[in-house]
Amino acid sequence: MNIRKWVYLFITTLLIGGVSAVAVGLLLRWEDIESMASFFVMIAWLLGFGFIFSIISQMGYFAYLTIHRFGLGVFKSVQLWSWVQVLILAFVVFDLFYLRYIAFKDTGLTLFNFIIVPVALLLYGLIVAYIKMKETNKAAFVPALFFIVVVTTLEWIPVLKQGDILWLWLSIVPLLACNTWQILILHRLIKRS
Repeated sequence: MNIRKWVYLFITTLLIGGVSAVAVGLLLRWEDIESMASFFVMIAWLLGFGFIFSIISQMGYFAYLTIHRFGLGVFKSVQLWSWVQVLILAFVVFDLFYLRYIAFKDTGLTLFNFIIVPVALLLYGLIVAYIKMKETNKAAFVPALFFIVVVTTLEWIPVLKQGDILWLWLSIVPLLACNTWQILILHRLIKRS
């Protein structure tokens, strides 16, 4: 991939993060807008917030691409590396439920509130991985699923520790939007003409 394509990926991912944060932020905080000035301040703040999570998403993506190459080199087999990723994925999905439950069980939330997050993230990851597999090949399914679920969870950890539903939504939407965009666009950018 040349520098022009990398800049395209960077800027489009940045914009997707900013716009998605503004969209979800306005939906969740509409009643907090008191004047036109507060509206523009909120938009600027949400845009910056989305840009930050876009940068986190991009760092996570390029870190995963590096780790994926190392994994392929260490395990010497795509199938074995895929099984290792599935094992890590299962551990992360369980921990996303269990560790949040242990940390926030006294907040009055039901067990369903703790189960829905990992299940929804896993279902979303399965959809994105299926699309990636259809656009490329079968070997792309597990890495795409791993990236969407595991790497997104790692990027989301600082917000997960807070337990505030508003912050959870404000951060997960830009992260998922950016991670989905990156995983589905990269093969198009590096395709030889």
